[in-house]
Amino acid sequence: MLDELDTAIVRELQADARRTNRDIAAAVGVSPTTALDRTRGLRERGVIRGAALDLDLAAIGRPVQAMIAVRIRPPSRRNIEGFRNWVSALPDTLGVFVTSGTEDFLIHVAVPDNESLYAFVIDRLTERPEVADVRTSVVYEHLRNPRIRPV
Repeated sequence: MLDELDTAIVRELQADARRTNRDIAAAVGVSPTTALDRTRGLRERGVIRGAALDLDLAAIGRPVQAMIAVRIRPPSRRNIEGFRNWVSALPDTLGVFVTSGTEDFLIHVAVPDNESLYAFVIDRLTERPEVADVRTSVVYEHLRNPRIRPV
């Protein structure tokens, strides 16, 4: 569990992970040494796992995003883990969700155009023998909450 100070530090780092320790300390009302010790502790405990670079996908030539639902058959551990490892390593893949329910995976991809999306689905996914079904939804807009509050 996080106490009030840990929660405040996480909140400030989520707003801007590049802020200096001195700025974080001032924002949460503690000394820089205390803020640094707490931040190190959050990293050591695995609460803070790093900082991510947020790219404008259109600016880097990948304006088309899609969510692709995939069903694997037979749904064995070997097939699920093999497919998960393969698809997560593809350069078009932004994220992979292993799910329960009708689909085994939701794959978030970013590609240059619709032709590339079609090629990803038809030439890559459906060529895999364990892939039984694929459903693709084009993403019109992707909104994210960059600040999730700890419980």
